[in-house]
Amino acid sequence: MAHQGYGFCEFLTEEDAEYACKIMNQIKLWGKPIRVNKASSDKKQLDVGANLFIGNLDENVDERLLYDTFSAFGIMATTAKIARDTGSGTSKGYGFVSYTDFEASDAAVESMNGQFLMNKAITVQYAFKKDGKGERHGTAAERLLAAQARKNNALPVAARPPPAPIAFGAAPMPGFPQPYQGQFAGVLAQPPPPPGFTPQQTIMPPMQMGMGMPMGMPPPPMGMGMPGVPMPMAPPPGMPVYGGFPPPPPPGFGVPFQPPPQPQY
Repeated sequence: MAHQGYGFCEFLTEEDAEYACKIMNQIKLWGKPIRVNKASSDKKQLDVGANLFIGNLDENVDERLLYDTFSAFGIMATTAKIARDTGSGTSKGYGFVSYTDFEASDAAVESMNGQFLMNKAITVQYAFKKDGKGERHGTAAERLLAAQARKNNALPVAARPPPAPIAFGAAPMPGFPQPYQGQFAGVLAQPPPPPGFTPQQTIMPPMQMGMGMPMGMPPPPMGMGMPGVPMPMAPPPGMPVYGGFPPPPPPGFGVPFQPPPQPQY
């Protein structure tokens, strides 16, 4: 028993159906490329009449190339279609694309009509209506209906672009942890500079025990630490002292400047 050449299948979720359309469309089944698209009721809402006819196509132009070329002008309502021979599957030299609004289709006609695609000048114009008796899409009545449908939110709008990445040092989004800003793991991030100081004045190179101040920088007054660095606490009684200095801090912490101990008489 011969069938009519088409069939239907149903998925549990819309995401699964869209994935099947992307993967299985134009895959050869028993030697013939099949066409897979959604057959849901919302497809009629997307068909506003912004349908274009693409003629004089090279035989090497496939649906993917046609989609990638014309999707640059706006949101596509359906996947690009190329008329093919039912027996051999070769291209007949023309195809169709459909948009969700007339702004995108008008831009595609203006920009692509007469342009070369795969070394052949293509023709881009509005397609004929199936039941319009020679009338093409893009009429004033279709544009008016599309404008009213968009006003009533019956048509999809362009998706919003993704938010810009958070700049370095900016506040994180609520619910997300503060991004790491230190130079090394285990080292505390540098505190903000005190009033009257620039960031360049507070950045100090790391110092080791027994080393003096960096070249060109005057030593701080007695009893004062480095700017932006808290004063070290004295060791508790009974803790050993190494060469007159308190014990070294744990690994991973910067060593603040410590003036030499004053001799006691």
